[in-house]
Amino acid sequence: MKQFFGISQSGNLQEAVRGLSNPQLIMLLSNSEQFEEHVKKLQMLYPNIPSIGCIGMSYDNRVVEKGVGVIAYLDGVTAAANVLEQVSTMPVKYIGRLEKDVLQVNASQDNTICIDFCSGNDACVLTTIHSVLKHRNISLVGGTGDAGKVSANGKVYEDAVAYALIKNNTGRVKAYKENIYHQLGNYRFIASKTDKSKYLLGELNGMSAKLVYQQILRVSEQEILTQTFKNPLGKLNGNDTCIISIKEVSGNGLTCFRQVNDSDVLMLLELGDYKDIVRKTIQQIQADFPRISAVFSVNCLFRYLLFTDNNYMQEYLDEMRVLGDHVGLVGYGEHYNNQFVNQSMTCVVFE
Repeated sequence: MKQFFGISQSGNLQEAVRGLSNPQLIMLLSNSEQFEEHVKKLQMLYPNIPSIGCIGMSYDNRVVEKGVGVIAYLDGVTAAANVLEQVSTMPVKYIGRLEKDVLQVNASQDNTICIDFCSGNDACVLTTIHSVLKHRNISLVGGTGDAGKVSANGKVYEDAVAYALIKNNTGRVKAYKENIYHQLGNYRFIASKTDKSKYLLGELNGMSAKLVYQQILRVSEQEILTQTFKNPLGKLNGNDTCIISIKEVSGNGLTCFRQVNDSDVLMLLELGDYKDIVRKTIQQIQADFPRISAVFSVNCLFRYLLFTDNNYMQEYLDEMRVLGDHVGLVGYGEHYNNQFVNQSMTCVVFE
């Protein structure tokens, strides 16, 4: 199989797809001003080709912040693309579409991945999708786009998740998740006074969540939103930790980018040696895949800002290029199988 990546920093779609012929699947990563125009034009240029899209930055060894990026798969790929609607209330209503597509591509654990772009309510969406994928042990990688819009097969949707099933007919696929944070001290918290609809965390161990965070890290209220780059919260999920980013201060509580429920067990995290962690991820992938056709990743916006602030973003992209053809999306939340996480990197590797 092959992976194509074309860009236009100015948002010229024709320039971005130059040289792309006979794709089996297309993924569009556009800007908020031109997204709908790009969706329509892409459908005109490549009718009947499965496609999904969202608003967000893209990258290979460069970052496209406001233009357009096009990722496509060809030569040895079987794919299907579709959408689940009403994700804020009833995504399961459309689950038959995914069930049909899984059968259509004859998806299996070793050679198929589901990539999704979501407009919101991610945790519920992932639970819904996983209810189908789990029967064949198919992995999922994806993320949240901007502005509450996604596209599938030439149409723009709000309150929806667009997904693509990609079967590699020439080799294996495998999903990975990278966490550059570890536990800080022995802090353990029980969450309370939460509001699931607002992603609000009111109290930690019966005290103001805002004040607990401030007192432990010795930061002002104004510093909380940047401190979360170094010290997000973490939720225990079996042997795994789901990272929870802080979005804003709400009174004495904290609004997060991920839902927190009453009685959730939380911990405080701190930034690790991210350069070493990235190298170990690359080494693991190379050990698993002596031959790599392509890598698609989703990096959190907060990781992008952290790496940029520390003059590491370009070095990071150069390091990932050691794997070969690496492209991706800067997302507002990352998806890994049935997990919705923040400040992480998830990726799929195609043999």
